[in-house]
Amino acid sequence: MIVFRYIVIVVTYVGLGLGYIPGLRTNRASIALVGASLLMALGVLDLKEAWGAIDYKTLIFLFSMMTISANLAYSGFFQLVLDMIMRYFRSPLGLLIVLTCGSAILSAFFLNDTIALILTPLTLGLAQTLNLNPIPYLLALAGATNLGSVATLSGNPQNILIGSFSGISYLDFAKALTPIALISLLIQIGLLWLLYPEIRSTKSCLSGEPLRYRVFKPLLIKSLLITGGLLVAFLIGIPPAQATLVAAGLMFITRRIKPQRILDKVDWDLLVMFSGLFIVTAGVEKLGILNLFGGFVHTPLSILGVTALLSNLVSNVPAVLLLKHLIPHPDTKTWLLLAAGSTLAGNLTLLGSVANLIVAEAVAKQGHHLSFWEHLRFGLPLTVVTLVLAYWWI
Repeated sequence: MIVFRYIVIVVTYVGLGLGYIPGLRTNRASIALVGASLLMALGVLDLKEAWGAIDYKTLIFLFSMMTISANLAYSGFFQLVLDMIMRYFRSPLGLLIVLTCGSAILSAFFLNDTIALILTPLTLGLAQTLNLNPIPYLLALAGATNLGSVATLSGNPQNILIGSFSGISYLDFAKALTPIALISLLIQIGLLWLLYPEIRSTKSCLSGEPLRYRVFKPLLIKSLLITGGLLVAFLIGIPPAQATLVAAGLMFITRRIKPQRILDKVDWDLLVMFSGLFIVTAGVEKLGILNLFGGFVHTPLSILGVTALLSNLVSNVPAVLLLKHLIPHPDTKTWLLLAAGSTLAGNLTLLGSVANLIVAEAVAKQGHHLSFWEHLRFGLPLTVVTLVLAYWWI
């Protein structure tokens, strides 16, 4: 019985790292759910303990942010932003800089995976229209969505988790990590400038057809007003889960779009995966497996190293769930280091974050290929330098 428990945990985390289990039709959501159910079947946890392990604040925050992002997407907001970029910045280098900064800013306030999903086809279409090599721009998008999301609690799922566990306020978190995000974006632009000579031109000699899209003005105005109110709520200290749920509820008061269209855009797989992961992590803690990591997280440098390693082995969200039990609750700096390390490490490889995979899969559907090695020669130096920066800053 004991052996089977450990086998379930190992297979679950391997599957989460790969995104599938060889020979089976699975994804991360089903892997987490099956792992949680098997641990319950093997007597590691009962139903009450499993239910208690689920952090409802994180699930509410995720669901609400997805709802808000879906409304903005349907209103044409993201397409409008990209069109403005195309109108005023037509040189290769100008486009790279604005795409990097624009996607980073959006990722700081909305989930980075959502921004990657929405902007990838638009970025690819923009590069094709202007006869540019799409690879450096797609790398810029993937990297910037990760780097920009470092800055705030709402930027990515692992930050949402850390905010819930640590109790750090939205404003304090942003004050601490926004400088790291800004400097990292400059590093990314410089690295792409070195790796891709064709993007160095500053001549505004490009021409192309304007992007075709529709803007639903009433929905856009309402969505922007509610989103603006949400950001104010974050800044004045209202709990993020409560503020986002109220904002999401207000979004559903509409005569212009069917609620089902918004709900269809919610990533239910992600919510299921989180629920399963909470239960699996509770099982890992109960079995005492976390004691194996206890000896490796006694210094800030070792915490950063273990976080970066686990984030690329099992993905950043499972890594945070594993390590949260080893972080002293009032130790704000260590929580911030965990947040920065788990996010920045996502740029290391193509498999390091969901945002990277979203970009790669979208590119493949359009007939292009972003290889593992193409990403690694960009991601490796970017990750090493930004992790050193995070350690020094925090």
